[in-house]
Amino acid sequence: MTTGALVEKMIAFYNGNLHDINHFLKVHAYAKTIGELEGLDPLMQRTLEVAAIVHDIACPLCREKYGNTNGKRQEEHGEALAREFLDGTGCPDGLVERVCYLVAHHHTYTNVDGMDYQILLEADFLVNADESGMGEKAILNTLQKVFKTRSGIRLLKEIYQVA
Repeated sequence: MTTGALVEKMIAFYNGNLHDINHFLKVHAYAKTIGELEGLDPLMQRTLEVAAIVHDIACPLCREKYGNTNGKRQEEHGEALAREFLDGTGCPDGLVERVCYLVAHHHTYTNVDGMDYQILLEADFLVNADESGMGEKAILNTLQKVFKTRSGIRLLKEIYQVA
């Protein structure tokens, strides 16, 4: 299944929830951009993009079950939902396994074990900082503690006009 077809499937999954749709589209765009700028190999780039598309797949369930989209709850439920979503899409098993791992860890900022993981964290933060109205101090703190890619750092500084 093409990336475009996965995006279309994810839009349908979110059933008209504009916030969730716009969020994953923005995260996907940043992830794609950073991955390309960092020169990821094609398989890692594909893995990153699929993970960016499905990273918040547990949000609707978490809202219904808990009344919020707590990151740890998303990680807890996201892996199984991502696996089910990707079933029958033609994605190779290894890619599905890695995507499920990334979905299950996309709010965990320790033990980051690959560029796909690092870039997903950075792309998600770029969007979350705007959506939550994050202040300059918090953005600078995250820049120092989380961001590692040259491209992600450049984008963060340029978008949020921080030093």
